[in-house]
Amino acid sequence: MKKKFRLVPYSLDTVEKTVDEIPDGVKMIEAPHLWDEGFKGEDIVVAIIDTGCQTDHPDLQDRIIGGCNFTTDWDDDATCYEDNNGHGTHVAGTIAALDNGSGVVGVAPRVKLLILKVLSKDGSGSYAWITDGIKYATNWKGPNGECVRVISMSLGGPDDNPELRQAVQEAVVKQICVVVAAGNDGDNEETTFEYNYPASYNEVIEVAAADITGKLASFSNNNTEVDVIAPGVNILSTWLKGKYARLSGTSMATPHVAGALALLIQKGEYEFNRTLTESEIYALLVKRTVPLGYKTSSEGHGLVKLSYMEKVRSLLNFIEENFE
Repeated sequence: MKKKFRLVPYSLDTVEKTVDEIPDGVKMIEAPHLWDEGFKGEDIVVAIIDTGCQTDHPDLQDRIIGGCNFTTDWDDDATCYEDNNGHGTHVAGTIAALDNGSGVVGVAPRVKLLILKVLSKDGSGSYAWITDGIKYATNWKGPNGECVRVISMSLGGPDDNPELRQAVQEAVVKQICVVVAAGNDGDNEETTFEYNYPASYNEVIEVAAADITGKLASFSNNNTEVDVIAPGVNILSTWLKGKYARLSGTSMATPHVAGALALLIQKGEYEFNRTLTESEIYALLVKRTVPLGYKTSSEGHGLVKLSYMEKVRSLLNFIEENFE
């Protein structure tokens, strides 16, 4: 079996035994503002298609609703989706690490995670593994009838693949938001484009990376399909053996957006009192972005800022009340 898919390359900056904080990236996209409104992702299921997850990590063990292994790791045992790389566990923490008074807190600390291991210990996999993982997430039903609402993929390959694109399209038809890392092949030049798949499919939400000051990450891919940008430099999250690590890459930006979508789905469906379509959810996301001053091919609609609309409304109300 020829492996063509890989993790979006990333850098491991530090590993830490203990921490106790809300990561800067989670604060940067203003997730705590939605927590204060009562939205932490309850009843939303996010599928992470990656290297698996440390299922007994103290910040994650209560967030996992199920999973499946599509790789040849763990003696082909489909029921064992433990992470033997670290990347998937880091992604999981950014999305869903619970608020338990220690460790880190994810963007949506009460979502449920469906863990789909499609990449081996070395971070590579086949198109078939990825495609099968997407199909599994699309058709999965939880013990209480739950469905996947968001798919997070921090992986990619160099080639367009018809079966892969069809699987993505089927997920979107079933109103699932598919979030994918743009890739780390950028040359720090906005006028040259780098394409990765499935990130470059128009159907997905492609995520570029910025640092905590709002500067475009030098490694972040530029192309005509970028949708939004999120924190992806020196990102603190969960790691193997119950530890924590700081990683950099568009892989780290992607779960910020996946978690943000979970919060927006919960908030939006509470306010509209009905199930939202994928396009409606996407609209809620792009309304909560702020341009950073780069080309659209670098940042898409801009940096995700979850309380942006509320701040605009407050400003308009202030102007109306004081400057009639």
